[in-house]
Amino acid sequence: MRKFAKLAFAVSAAPMLALPACKPPPTDEDVSRGVMIDLERSPSDPIDSPDSTNAIWAKSSTEGRLIYGNPGEAPLVALACIEADGAPALRFTRYAIADEGAGAFLALIGNAHVARIPVDATAFGKAFLWEGTLAANDPDWEVLTGRREVTATIPGAGKVTLNSSEKPALLIEQCRVPKPEVVKAEGVTEPDPALPAQ
Repeated sequence: MRKFAKLAFAVSAAPMLALPACKPPPTDEDVSRGVMIDLERSPSDPIDSPDSTNAIWAKSSTEGRLIYGNPGEAPLVALACIEADGAPALRFTRYAIADEGAGAFLALIGNAHVARIPVDATAFGKAFLWEGTLAANDPDWEVLTGRREVTATIPGAGKVTLNSSEKPALLIEQCRVPKPEVVKAEGVTEPDPALPAQ
């Protein structure tokens, strides 16, 4: 009888244990929601470091962009391959409210690397978020290409632990590869229109 009771409990508890895994990964739609929640706080007040124990890297709906956060919650950070000054670059966004005109350094520590990337308060709707951009081939991005977790810290915006994933390394690698180009009859060089925009 006891064996039957234990088995019945184990079977009934199994679906409950599986529930947290059913939450969807963070999405771009969660970004605005998260920012609006943070607007209720004073941006000058330092915030606590978020719990990112279960956070994951997920592909964004925008090509060449990753978002990172806890499943079912607003994203914590984003990493995107963009073009800056005519060259491939990577933009790091920390979804934490910043004061207008503020500047700081994002400290990335892990994988036997330490990087300090300048970040500025960047307009996002009615709020300002932390963003920093560096050339894709800058060696500071090597901190995100290893197999271990990395901590990302901005003064006043808390510390985010970035769990290990191969996705940031793949994005950085792809961003560093020059786009194939085609030469028009009149001699003008343009990106191949068949390739997805970065």
